[in-house]
Amino acid sequence: MTGNAWAVHAYAQFGDIRYPAGFTHFSYVNPAAPKGGEIVLVPPTRQSNFDKYNPFTLKGSAPPSMLGMMFDTLLVGNMEEPTTAYGLLASDIQVAPDRMSVTFQIHPQARFHNGDPVLASDVRHSFERLTSKHAAPQYRTYFGEVKTATVLGERSIRFDFVRPNSELPLIVGGLPVFSQKWGLQGDTLKPLDQMVMDVPISSGPYRIGPVQFGKDITYVRDPAYWGKDLNVRKGLFNFDRITYKIYKDSTAQLEAFKAGEFDYMQSFVAREWARAYTGRAFERGELVKAELPHGNAGDFQGFLFNLRRDKFKDVRVRQAIALAMDFEWLNRQLFYNAYSRVRGNFVASDFEAKGRPGPEELVLLAPLRGKLSSAVFEQEVPQPPKTELASDSGHTLRDHLRQARDLLKDAGWTYREGALRNAQGLPLTLEFLDSSGSMGRVVTPFAKNLEKLGIQVQYKVIDFALLQKRMDVFDFDIISNRTVGSEAPGTELLERFGSKSADVEGSGNVLGLKDPVVDALLDKAVSASTRPELVASLRALDRVLRHGHYVVPHWYGAVHRVSWRAAAFDRPASLPRYYQPEALVTTVWWSRSANAKPLQSGSATTSNAVVKKGP
Repeated sequence: MTGNAWAVHAYAQFGDIRYPAGFTHFSYVNPAAPKGGEIVLVPPTRQSNFDKYNPFTLKGSAPPSMLGMMFDTLLVGNMEEPTTAYGLLASDIQVAPDRMSVTFQIHPQARFHNGDPVLASDVRHSFERLTSKHAAPQYRTYFGEVKTATVLGERSIRFDFVRPNSELPLIVGGLPVFSQKWGLQGDTLKPLDQMVMDVPISSGPYRIGPVQFGKDITYVRDPAYWGKDLNVRKGLFNFDRITYKIYKDSTAQLEAFKAGEFDYMQSFVAREWARAYTGRAFERGELVKAELPHGNAGDFQGFLFNLRRDKFKDVRVRQAIALAMDFEWLNRQLFYNAYSRVRGNFVASDFEAKGRPGPEELVLLAPLRGKLSSAVFEQEVPQPPKTELASDSGHTLRDHLRQARDLLKDAGWTYREGALRNAQGLPLTLEFLDSSGSMGRVVTPFAKNLEKLGIQVQYKVIDFALLQKRMDVFDFDIISNRTVGSEAPGTELLERFGSKSADVEGSGNVLGLKDPVVDALLDKAVSASTRPELVASLRALDRVLRHGHYVVPHWYGAVHRVSWRAAAFDRPASLPRYYQPEALVTTVWWSRSANAKPLQSGSATTSNAVVKKGP
């Protein structure tokens, strides 16, 4: 298909559908991969607990990877095409010629774990629950341009849109679907935010198995999974059991891996990768240490300012603070030169702004000229400060600190009485929050440079759950945050940068950014009907954000650093272009164990999840 036409088996935002109707399986999987065995791993985040079974509400923490393991969606993507999805719960997709609606036919074989058929009324129920005030606020933003969900028949549902948007069929196609009976007590349905320990009634390839609550959870493959023979599931979800263990300390976690307590982990710390992934198990080849290449856009990572705080409202203050971080020194001394500097929000992708704005960007920026600094049009896009070793280069750390001092003075901050103070005499203080302690070695030299400017710095390590809570209510100065790169950013950017989400507790707009120019460019991005339109709008957005100096950019790597138990697993010879390693391992790899016993039907059900109270 070309343009934005619909296809009965798939939908592509820009028309580029790779697999024809009737295809057998995705090219990067082994369709004959044996089912069986177990993999034990840890969450890729620093999650330190879980206290509920509901992944859709703001309060509390759900078990890791529950959405992907248990909840099927109408459409499902793959690791080769970033803007294309194929039917899963939906057997047929029809996009209206005016792009104002999409209609899905539900697969007649689709079943929930309790045996009930998946019906259009369940899909509508899921949509209405997730867009209600009881769900986490990001869902209301994410589905904000979906006007209504209308049941047309027992297995037919139509979503109507607020405006034409070629991404919206993918957005609603990604809706997690659950049964209307989830949370039902007698004839009364609990509000979604009161469904805490109710085991989800979903339709995915796994169910909840043994649990030590808050400590570990095992997902058990459903041998009667309704979609196991579909082409979009062939060769996937091969492990009988997938267990996540939670460790509160990163050092203990790594030592536990070496001792054989779990089978796979990913490293995000260059020093740890270079110096701690060593020992007899690696020398004997029992543990594999690999840097896997990928074609993903670079992840964004940085220190984010809380713009809700008065001290960060002046762009000169934010720019001055950023000048005090010496990335080149960090890369040499701490990171083994393993990283490149993050430059903007869409680093190493087609959407990264470069140089001065081109003609396509100017078409979008010119109508907004009155609300923008002239620098956006006249200067090259800002780059992170770069320090040189040569004293006469004009780019030493000393030069950057002088520039920072002048910016702070212009913004009304002067050094007196032992601190940098504003006109009211209040000192400029910064609190960096961290949940693991791993940022301490970065913050310490950064803080020393900031203290030379008279800025008082505090670095505080707190539990992950407390950090998440403080982020949810915007109680922080500066936090470190990472966003996975995307080959087709879209509606999720409304949640990340849009004004409407800035004051909504728990939203993804961690910055608290409210800017009508940003909102206008976001509007252009989410309504783009061609990839060139998307590229131009996101480059313009990146340019405007970088002129705002809302973050202190960190670093990114060109490979995934992963380690696993050598004798435990097999995998296809080739890698897909776009993937995150945990998803690749848990869905594409398979157990090598010759003793893996196949599950018997009914060996794990939603009604008999074993719960053991952990410490």
